[in-house]
Amino acid sequence: MSVIPVNLAVEDELSEAVLRRILSHLDRGYAVGTAYRQGGFGYLRRTITGWNRAAQGTPFIVLTDLDEYTCPRALIEQWLKEPQHENLVFRVAVREVEAWLLADPENLAHYLRVQQARLPTNPDTLPDPKRAILDLARKSRSSEVRGRIVPKRGSTAQQGPDYNGCLVGFVAAGWNIGAAARQSPSLRRAVRRLATFRPGWNRR
Repeated sequence: MSVIPVNLAVEDELSEAVLRRILSHLDRGYAVGTAYRQGGFGYLRRTITGWNRAAQGTPFIVLTDLDEYTCPRALIEQWLKEPQHENLVFRVAVREVEAWLLADPENLAHYLRVQQARLPTNPDTLPDPKRAILDLARKSRSSEVRGRIVPKRGSTAQQGPDYNGCLVGFVAAGWNIGAAARQSPSLRRAVRRLATFRPGWNRR
């Protein structure tokens, strides 16, 4: 198996964990060099042109959330004002990477200690998947889950003190990518793209 060196550019710790897990799951020899993240899509939007040009040397995989854009193509065209290099893999989670976790309802329900029936059946259609995770955690039978994911009462924080850490634990130990890809079209497209990607300098 040939090694495929790549750099990553992501929004946050959770997105990085998800992307690394997908690459490991595919077992194609992806070797991650540097993962760039500075908290949020604004950083990616400012730097996407640089990653596109840097991909001429080492391939880049960029993962961001769709958020308020109408579709992934609209986001990419708005952000990237030059032709996309063949070594830039630009993937968009619909509407947030949390939807990809919700797409594995059996394992996520077990991890969050909630009833599986509470999880949505079509997570890519949710307007705010992160809110769905928070609402599920509020109903958790586990005080540890509630304490890590849900903001403390009276707090102005939008998430709990270890929101990302708790979900990263699920990604590492419980997330079934195959099952999730069957429920999330945007995850399925991302997995398919990464399963078939070959750098421009590594083709035969």
